[in-house]
Amino acid sequence: MPRSLKIRLDCIPLVKSSLLRNGFPSQKILAEDLGISQSTVSNFLNGRPVDYVNFQEICRVLAQEWRQIADLNGGEPKEELPPSGGNVPVRVAIASGSHPITLVEELHRALQAAGHEVFLPENNGKPTTYLSKSDYLLLLLSAEGAISELILDLVRLAKQLHQITSQKPAILPICVDGSGMGLAMPFDLQWLLEGVQPWRWRSATDTPVIISELLGLFAEGGAALASQHHLALRWEDMPKMMDLVPVPMAPPELPEGQVEVDSEFYIYRPPIEERCWEAIGQPGALIRIKAPRQMGKTSLMARILSQAERQGSRSVALSFQLANQRVFANSDRFLQWFCASISLELGLLDQEKLAKYAQLAQMIGSNQSCRAYFEQYLLPEIRQPLTLGLDEVDRVFESPEIADDFFGLLRSLHEEAKRRDIWKNLRLVVVHSTEVYIPLDVNKSPFNVGLPIELPEFNPNQVQELAWRHGLSWQNRETEKLMSLVGGHPYLVRLGMYHIARGDVTLDDLLTEGATEAGLYADHLRRHLWNLEQHRELLDAMALVVATPLPVRLPSALAFKLNSMGLVKVEGNDCAPRCLLYRQYFRDRLSPR
Repeated sequence: MPRSLKIRLDCIPLVKSSLLRNGFPSQKILAEDLGISQSTVSNFLNGRPVDYVNFQEICRVLAQEWRQIADLNGGEPKEELPPSGGNVPVRVAIASGSHPITLVEELHRALQAAGHEVFLPENNGKPTTYLSKSDYLLLLLSAEGAISELILDLVRLAKQLHQITSQKPAILPICVDGSGMGLAMPFDLQWLLEGVQPWRWRSATDTPVIISELLGLFAEGGAALASQHHLALRWEDMPKMMDLVPVPMAPPELPEGQVEVDSEFYIYRPPIEERCWEAIGQPGALIRIKAPRQMGKTSLMARILSQAERQGSRSVALSFQLANQRVFANSDRFLQWFCASISLELGLLDQEKLAKYAQLAQMIGSNQSCRAYFEQYLLPEIRQPLTLGLDEVDRVFESPEIADDFFGLLRSLHEEAKRRDIWKNLRLVVVHSTEVYIPLDVNKSPFNVGLPIELPEFNPNQVQELAWRHGLSWQNRETEKLMSLVGGHPYLVRLGMYHIARGDVTLDDLLTEGATEAGLYADHLRRHLWNLEQHRELLDAMALVVATPLPVRLPSALAFKLNSMGLVKVEGNDCAPRCLLYRQYFRDRLSPR
């Protein structure tokens, strides 16, 4: 039996791309993290044999199932890492969207009959509790489930737990595709599941096959579905949401994150867009977009980047939600990830140059090293303006030391454009949800310079325009009814109109059932409830806000956070629920029993 393993040649590109995704901007950092030599990592990534223990360890931190990528022509090694297999019962969480309930019931029944413990989200309380106990997350993705906010958060949490424990829960995605046309996958979910092998369920005849294969997988202690199987899929062969271009007089679009640049359903909020188009063409531009979650920040940023490209700029959109927790270990690693991510998007990722500037950081500091990387390499290399769209920068607020360094860097780069021509080519769009509640030196903060944009809710005329685009013959009365429940919240308005236009629900039904578990907002509301339950102080604060008809005074940090979640409006120094929907739902769910 072999005592070493190597990657199959066809898997090398996949594994190399997983470095950055799992928080390792360079081979050196991966080697240091594992306590092995850099040459071992280099051999692994280039398809040369390495000791099988090191092979499995590297696969573990890169979230790869080693059997799926290893060249096993010489057989498997005897002394592999201990499996969880044998006949030991495992714990399985089943997360499902909207598809035949019999499928969930049959899987549940079969797994329990085999002696395994099964968790269903609706029966087992907080996801953090049951996922941390689970060996597997069986992810059943339907057309609606794929865009579910709760499903997205479950996958993100499972990935985080997997990185912490290095073993569980392993994600087993099964696409429930009765039409056989393929599911349209949102970008953020497909990004999280990249490298995870999916299967397809097409009809009831596939159910016993899937059950049999799952039981075999659990018995062997495997961590992934087989790639060589007639039910196996490839993510790259499945349509993405952005590929579903509407025909003229477009049918209703189901809201799912960013509204595509060419969508018929983006509503302009004058004069915001015109000011942004004008500002982004200026040398050294800085635009700051602030609004609560799901108010349209990312959609606006995408249009600003598109406008910049029309003006001759290269553009890169970078979401800080994509950063692995390891990235936030310190400023050195964070800025290496920042530089590597932008380089990757520009097609200029060069490991040697990254290593050179990482070494330079040891002498002059990571901020100056990052600045030199842009000035001496990236900007001269592209030879045209570069517009960076930095989304979800709130994530950096959680690490005050990194925030102080990084935001100070952004401010200094903006100031450099006033005196040096090369920095006039860097334009920034900074997107965040919360107020900046961490202390920043006024002279080092990018949040008091540039063009500030605060996105408002839709007004009645804009809601009426959106109704017309959905083919709804509404008058002011219908518009006022919907707004009485959800205000002008862009996502909630669009979601309601989509289902009304499709005939799934009437406006009167929406008003009656909207704030209940039977209503179409149930998934959205449950997700907010789950987020609140992870932070007791936020849960108590929200309970206080919905318990009284008058605005409530809260500590500043709690008010900022609830506002960033989109749950409250800040009126002067006090807070009130953002809309009647939230007041009704949370008053019922958070009231003492």
